[in-house]
Amino acid sequence: MAGCVQVYCGDGKGKTTASIGLCVRAAGRGKQVVIARFLKTDDSGEVGILKQIPGIRVLPCEKTFGFYFQMTEEDKREAADYYGDLLEKAFSLAYNMKDGLLVLDEIMAACNYKLVSEERLLTLLKGRPEDLEVVLTGRNPSEAVMEAADYISEIHKIKHPFDAGVAAREGIEY
Repeated sequence: MAGCVQVYCGDGKGKTTASIGLCVRAAGRGKQVVIARFLKTDDSGEVGILKQIPGIRVLPCEKTFGFYFQMTEEDKREAADYYGDLLEKAFSLAYNMKDGLLVLDEIMAACNYKLVSEERLLTLLKGRPEDLEVVLTGRNPSEAVMEAADYISEIHKIKHPFDAGVAAREGIEY
């Protein structure tokens, strides 16, 4: 069966959570999974447990750059090189899987900030193996990304504790 491109977008909580649920489901059916995370750190509750699940490979965040708005121009250039390489590595690993799943978490932000070439992402999606399922997460996917997608799920925020001044909570938001 042909793999699809899924986009989980919107301003609500749950885009990464939904993609992680799909990873667990896929691994539970014997599929190989590669997860690459953009603009994040390894300090998130799902990382450690995912590494323990057979068939799931979480690419480490070997460098972190902080929030985009705090990056210097030099940081942005370094981040673009790093995240561009991460994208290539993730697809390279995924190309060698049979009937696998690739999750590119927060790839939309990386593209929107020009830290990853959206053109390159679209080229990789178009040239992927027929049986490779790919999930893209993040806010504000472009028209071109939405056109390339087979599924688009928008997660809409109605209410969130952050709006009342509650900081991200360990084990819930990260």
